[in-house]
Amino acid sequence: MAPQTRIGLAGLAVMGQNLALNIAEKGFHISVYNRTTSKVDETVERAKEEGNLPLYGFYDPESFVLSIQKPRVIIILVKAGRPVDETIKTLSAFMEKGDCIIDGGNEWYENTERREKEMAERGFLYLGMGVSGGEEGARNGPSLMPGGSFEAFKNIEDIVLKVSAQVPDSGPCVTYIGTGGSGNFVKMVHNGIEYGDMQLISEAYDVLKNVGKLSNDELKEVFTEWNKGELLSFLVEITADIFGIKDDKADGYLVDKVLDKTGMKGTGKWTVQQAADLSVAAPTIASSLDSRFLSGLKDERVQASKVFKSGGIDESLSNQSVDKKKLIDDVRQALYASKICSYAQGMNLLRAKSVEKGWDLKLGELARIWKGGCIIRAIFLDRIKQAYDRNAELANLLVDPEFAKEMIERQAAWRRVVCLAVNAGISTPGMSSSLAYFDSYRRESLPANLVQAQRDYFGAHTYERTDMPGAFHTEWFKLAKQSKV
Repeated sequence: MAPQTRIGLAGLAVMGQNLALNIAEKGFHISVYNRTTSKVDETVERAKEEGNLPLYGFYDPESFVLSIQKPRVIIILVKAGRPVDETIKTLSAFMEKGDCIIDGGNEWYENTERREKEMAERGFLYLGMGVSGGEEGARNGPSLMPGGSFEAFKNIEDIVLKVSAQVPDSGPCVTYIGTGGSGNFVKMVHNGIEYGDMQLISEAYDVLKNVGKLSNDELKEVFTEWNKGELLSFLVEITADIFGIKDDKADGYLVDKVLDKTGMKGTGKWTVQQAADLSVAAPTIASSLDSRFLSGLKDERVQASKVFKSGGIDESLSNQSVDKKKLIDDVRQALYASKICSYAQGMNLLRAKSVEKGWDLKLGELARIWKGGCIIRAIFLDRIKQAYDRNAELANLLVDPEFAKEMIERQAAWRRVVCLAVNAGISTPGMSSSLAYFDSYRRESLPANLVQAQRDYFGAHTYERTDMPGAFHTEWFKLAKQSKV
């Protein structure tokens, strides 16, 4: 008979298996359960192979729940939505007051808030915990974003501090995020920022390949070099790797054979919807979502390409010769400046939601726990943390003195890249919308006065004036009619 374990995990797809093995490897005895029993055997087998880890498999929910020491803590990693409710129903039948369930999936934050309420009524504790880092992160140290019951967090604090990614100088990549669905919301925005990052990198690739005519070998070299400086990050590192992989089924490089259609699961879309609901401008993240939608229209794009080619518009209009070295340096600066805008938008969305919900999110602390384990881990998150340490009330990352200086230094290169792309007929929606965001934010006066005048003209929506307080309405139509007489 196995001893009583410290924690349980239900849902043994790859993420679940890897997280369970990670927990066991850190010395915590863990019980695992999955509806399809073959997954239980597979996990138990892996635990043996990977070092006789203290992991125990169970084939039925009752013996699984009863094998865990009280107060019981059970992590569930199943598909978001109804499967989570079904798993909770199955397991909670055998749980007792004071026991705790932690949902580690990419769940919509309001579902977590509903479940936490329902569980509390039955005397159970509940956490919604964002987990980032993919399969590799889950096994060796993810970034963890737990939100919900603080008491529940205290029950697993010793485990998550050891299981999460460990970053020298800044500690384990986990912190108690806040109440309610805050953990899920933070993970959702993390994924939205990730969409933006991936889009910007793909645009840098597009410009270097189609304007600079760089080969895959040269691209690998460029991204490897970039990964030694300010752009050092997981996504830049894997991009360099991708350019070096030869096709195992035919000649050439694998990246050139991958169909240009991007899939998505919904977290990016949720991020853009939330930004709209809160009136927070997030154009970089929104443009990455639009780009995924357009990539899905492959057949239409093939036809459109034919229509415009016959009319004289080529795939790329770029035949100008460019100074490769200069282009590479310009694109690096454009990528970095655009990235700052993307993170600024994500952080503003988190702040707005935090105010609305009373979560009291610590933005600097979020930057810290994203420094390791997660998909957007990057050296530059350290700088973001420092910006919020300098000023927790910072209105926008762009106006932090350090970041402002960097934007000023890079803006000329950034504009050159966007102009070059526009003239070459290469779409850079992420870089262009980031630049437009920067230019709108830094301007004291925008043409919004005209839009507001139009609103007052046709809808009597009133307007404010620059020179005196109050709300004003003008009968524009009458005045215009008189002047036409």
